[in-house]
This record gives sequence, structure tokens and C-alpha cells, in this order.
Amino acid sequence: MSEPLANGKDMESETQPFLKVNDLKRHFDASAPWLYRLLGGLERQTLKAVDGIDFYIRKGETFGLVGESGCGKSTVARLVVGLQEPSAGTVLVEDLDVHQNHGEGRKTQDGVHVQMIFQDPYSSLNPRWRVSNIVAEPIKARKLITDKAAIERRVVELLEQVGLSYEDAHRYPHEFSGGQRQRISIARALAAQPELLICDEPTSALDVSVQAQILNLMRDLQDSHNLTVLFISHDLPVVNFMSDKVGVMYLGRICEIGTPQEVFSRPRHPYTKMLLDSVPSFQRGRQDHREIIGEVPSPINPPPGCQFHTRCPNVEPRCKLDTPQLQRFGDTWVACHAVQEGRNGHEPGQLQSGET
Repeated sequence: MSEPLANGKDMESETQPFLKVNDLKRHFDASAPWLYRLLGGLERQTLKAVDGIDFYIRKGETFGLVGESGCGKSTVARLVVGLQEPSAGTVLVEDLDVHQNHGEGRKTQDGVHVQMIFQDPYSSLNPRWRVSNIVAEPIKARKLITDKAAIERRVVELLEQVGLSYEDAHRYPHEFSGGQRQRISIARALAAQPELLICDEPTSALDVSVQAQILNLMRDLQDSHNLTVLFISHDLPVVNFMSDKVGVMYLGRICEIGTPQEVFSRPRHPYTKMLLDSVPSFQRGRQDHREIIGEVPSPINPPPGCQFHTRCPNVEPRCKLDTPQLQRFGDTWVACHAVQEGRNGHEPGQLQSGET
């Protein structure tokens, strides 16, 4: 199972991590144009989308990253897959840096075979290509198979693995439903024979019944292909169903990491409790559904100290000054002064087992 890193140093583990993220940061220049800054006496502004996160994933396991929209989850996905360069920190896959070249000008993701499944199956497929060309493209790009007939057979095999058929290979993306398009996206990702799969909200654009089909398919394929997965979602029940470990992200940082059983049944960080309390539950009754308090501060000008202190029911003066670091409490890791000082006396919210 996945464990976080503490202060950029690897924690003891029986199994070597497959993916290791160490003090990862991604800052964007959000300044006004030069002339506006000059005339208005404005300073440069920096948006801290990811502001120093640590975690790792062991081979064959799934790490779920959850949080409100805008907390930086998708930026983490793009950093891990190599689509964006970090401002600081490292992403190591089998101890090779994803963002460094390793021989013959190739980046690590080319050698370790990292693939990504995107959020929107309607925009992530080329509408001008037939499905056969879409799925075959990674095979041709990586030169896994060179014989044309063998490529066609491999494409059909991949489509059948994701629940499609031979006839579907000759159709265009617009002829499919959303769930079928996401199956095509999964087949395309598997075509490159990945070892690490990054899933960025892969079911959020789908109906609930179709979500269940895709999630079950992904779990079956993970077992059969021995995939290591970073699964990103804002849907807590989905993350609970898919993950071996869960990281809760807030305003560019991870505030709690643990097993789904610990995080969702005995949350320690007040933000995790707030997220769980906001999930509607027919079992708990309508009156137990509570909205998340307050607004997320701007990542351009985040509050000092603990970034959650502007919404936290346990805030004290120290929280506004000192940034808490992840510390271990039982089977979870929490970045919270109230937890570390034993003053988080609120009953934890619970995600009912029947909701997955």
C-alpha cells in the first residue's frame, strides 16, 4: 500500500515504491500583462497550484487523490505523467526522474510506459480518426508491433478486453456513447503496455450506472495487467471503492493520507471530516447532510500557516502562523496542529459501507 513521504525523506517500507513523489510543486505566473503592472504599480502574482506534496505508491496498487475542485489534483496528474514541468520537487518512477532525460534523449515516461486516461471522453478522442487508428497509434508510436495485420489483431484484442467488438474498430468516436468512448480511451491507454496508469476523473462525465461498469472494468484490468494506478477524483465513494490508500488534498497540499477504511470511517483532519459530512447519505438521513463551510481561499494569495485555518472549527493562533507537516497517527498521516495537540474533539463523519 502507498505511504507518504515525510519532509522529503523516504519512510521505511517493506516494498520499494514504484512511484515516488517528493516535495512536488507547480507554480504558475498569474500576473497581469507588463504594461498593466507598470501603469498600475502592480506586482507579479504566483498561483500555487501544487505547493509541496509527498506520497508514493507500491507496484500494483492504487492511490486515490481526492479534494474539492481547484485543489490541484489534475495538476498533479499532469506532473506525474510528464505533461507539465514541476517548479520544484521530483517524480520518480522506479527511481528514474520523469522530468529528466535518460539516454538517447528519452524521458522516463517513454521507458517506464506511463499512460493517462482523461476526464472527458468526448474531447480526448480524435473525431477524425476511426477507433482502429486511435487504439493503434500508441502501438505504432512505440513500435511495439510493426506488422500491419498483427497490429489489427492487437487492436481487436484490446477492444474485446474493454467490452467492445471487432465491428467497433471501423466506427468513429461520435457513433459511441460516453461510456463506450471511455472504454476506447482505456483500450488506447492499454495499447502502450503501461506499467503506471494515471486516471484523472475518468468517470465524472458518465452516468452513475455507466460509472459502475467502467470502475469494475478498470479494477479487472488492473489485476490482469498488474497496473499501478494514481486515481484522481472528487467523488468520495468512487475513491473508496478503487483505492488501496487515499490522499486528501486541499489548496495544493495533502492534509491526510491513510487507508480508505481509516480515512472514511475515522477521519482525523477537520477538512476530511467536512468533506465526508457533505456527502449525501440515504442511510444517515437527509438531516445529516451538511454543506462544506466557507470558500476555498485563492491559491494566488493563500493564508499563512495552515491553509485550512480560515474554515477550521479547531483554529487557534498557532494555526495561523505555523504550517503543519504530515505526522503519523496510527495507520494515517495527518498535517494538523489540532490533531497533533489532541484538541480535535469532534466526532468523525463516516462513509457508509453500502455507499460504494
